[in-house]
Amino acid sequence: MTLLRTPNVQVSSPEQKRLQRSWYWYDWAVGSYTVVIAAVLFAPYMTSIANKVACPNQPSDQACDNNLNVLGIGVAPGSLVPYVLTVSTVISAVVLVFIGAIVDRSAHPLRYLAGFTYVGATAAGAMVLVGGTDWQLGVVLAIIANLCLGASLIVYSAIMIRITPPDDRDYVSARGWAYGYLGGGTLLAATLVLLVTHDAVGLDKAGAVRVAFLVAGLWWGLFAIVPLRGLRALSRMGRPPLRDRIGGFRQLRTTFASLRDYPQTKRFLLAYLFYNDGMQTVIAAASLYGSKQLKFSESELVVTILLVQFVAFFGALAFARMAARHGAHRMIYSSLFLWTAVVCVACALPERNLVLWLLVACAIGLVMGGGQSLSRSLYSGLIPAGRESEFFSLYQAMERGTSWLGTLVFGLVFQWFRDYRYSIVALIIFFGVGAVLLRGVRVREGIIQAGNTPPQVV
Repeated sequence: MTLLRTPNVQVSSPEQKRLQRSWYWYDWAVGSYTVVIAAVLFAPYMTSIANKVACPNQPSDQACDNNLNVLGIGVAPGSLVPYVLTVSTVISAVVLVFIGAIVDRSAHPLRYLAGFTYVGATAAGAMVLVGGTDWQLGVVLAIIANLCLGASLIVYSAIMIRITPPDDRDYVSARGWAYGYLGGGTLLAATLVLLVTHDAVGLDKAGAVRVAFLVAGLWWGLFAIVPLRGLRALSRMGRPPLRDRIGGFRQLRTTFASLRDYPQTKRFLLAYLFYNDGMQTVIAAASLYGSKQLKFSESELVVTILLVQFVAFFGALAFARMAARHGAHRMIYSSLFLWTAVVCVACALPERNLVLWLLVACAIGLVMGGGQSLSRSLYSGLIPAGRESEFFSLYQAMERGTSWLGTLVFGLVFQWFRDYRYSIVALIIFFGVGAVLLRGVRVREGIIQAGNTPPQVV
């Protein structure tokens, strides 16, 4: 009888553990953008600016029935941010596949990680300039930051495979996510202090939000120095031949074609497309739903997301422990039923009931931490060696902050009904379809097809 490995016993070598400790810090660094900007402040702030442009004579706390003129198209102000996320991901879906293929052929992949990091961090920090009615600048900076976020996470996720044995990937991936939740939560706590005391430092509420954008960009760039320095030993020796580097562009076509050779990988990606879009849209739209539909203040929303981050920290670690006994596949599948229940409860919440809202936030944090971390580790076993960045580019096109189908549906439903409750309940279909598709993935078979060694429990 095979004994199950306990989740607190690692098989990584001392050198691998050292590299992993450096690797975790990138999640800590990038959590500033994904939490403080993408999950909390950007959507309500940009929606307020859009409302101000479309309805200049109407109080900001009232719904705006006019449309915003975007390239000659009428867009509901409340749908602007979901549409921005959709556009940024459509762009990413093409660009990131090129990037993944190129990085796999690079002699210095960390240079790409550094480049994407600092362009993205600069765009995030430059959001301090978005004020008044200048929604166009906010849109451009958000697209740049989201694209760089996705590109940097391609390299980052691929590195995990190189430094982590298969049996440790659930643990390492979960720990990385936990660092991200803790880092984002730490900066979010400081942001809460700023939002509550903005008068004392001579800022209005909008000014405090803009300062938070600047600090989040600086946080991303400064803490990224830790993994960039700690992982320098991974740089490949020598420089690939010119034909190989040019071949990275040709890889776009063969990447999709090669999925025919890995049917279980393709099935997982299809399932992930649906259930991750549901998760990412709930995360991205939570602050918008809470502020515009349930009428919570910015400070209450920051407290909410802060609670989510710290619950998700423990949720990621708890799901990793359960995955060591029951397998990542089963734990992800179970989490989708919990996500469906959370969305149903959120749709029925009354306005201004902070206690019920915080209980829902705890539930989101629990399932968010587990589902995201285990999806990354499970997928890492389904891709062929030597093509990590290339295949993670497909994964990253649907990853956190870059989902497109869910945000498109969310925005369209609001455009039609002008009610975020209909938008949030429409996301149930993504968890249902994702669960059906995920159930059909034969994980062990897929890992073997990719030429990898399955962990003891899948």
